[in-house]
Amino acid sequence: MHLFYTPDIDGGFYQISQEESQHAARVLRLFVGCEVVLTDGKGNWMPSKIVEIHAKSCLVQVSEIIENYEPKPYELHLAIAPTKSIDRFEWFLEKSTEIGIDRIISILSEHSERKDIKPARLNKIITSAMKQSLKAWHPELEGMTKFDQFIQRPFDGVKLIAWCEASKEDRIEKYVKAKENVLILIGPEGGFSPAEFQKATEQGFVPVSLSTSRLRTETAAIVACHSVALINKF
Repeated sequence: MHLFYTPDIDGGFYQISQEESQHAARVLRLFVGCEVVLTDGKGNWMPSKIVEIHAKSCLVQVSEIIENYEPKPYELHLAIAPTKSIDRFEWFLEKSTEIGIDRIISILSEHSERKDIKPARLNKIITSAMKQSLKAWHPELEGMTKFDQFIQRPFDGVKLIAWCEASKEDRIEKYVKAKENVLILIGPEGGFSPAEFQKATEQGFVPVSLSTSRLRTETAAIVACHSVALINKF
């Protein structure tokens, strides 16, 4: 199955981008009549057929639109301080997309080693992971947001903060129930400062332990994503 991300699709025919057309024609070696799938990243799954194909142009016709395709029974939002090594952050984006995540918020905290990100490049990695894992939902990526501003946002669900000093008995499964929306805060390599931790708990965030080991930022984030997926048997 070949999946193409078409966020601006509108109608029964769609012209795939030049980059995707070249990949389809020269790498995948698709031809007229081949069946492919389009998705707008918002849950619409569209089985389609190629009607014209060249290295610079590929026209497909939508055969069917399946709405709300394989939705998760929960929403997972993860606010994370991007790592100093962008490769490690990109690895997290790829794997969390494959596991299942809805929104990724890049936060700027006191101990943050990275002050900015390039959303355009990072979104390409998310898109590639979404296509590879055959998902109809494209996670949203937010640019850098200050910690103090973010924790004041309303959220309809349970709010957790990964905290290395949390009791080992306060594991994530103690606070998260199946089909419940979850927001998890993951700090930088140096962790959240005591002041940030206090501010977060005052805003309703519950401290949790993700492991008996000390985890890197990106590893902690993946453990959190996978734990929520397991709780939901997704």
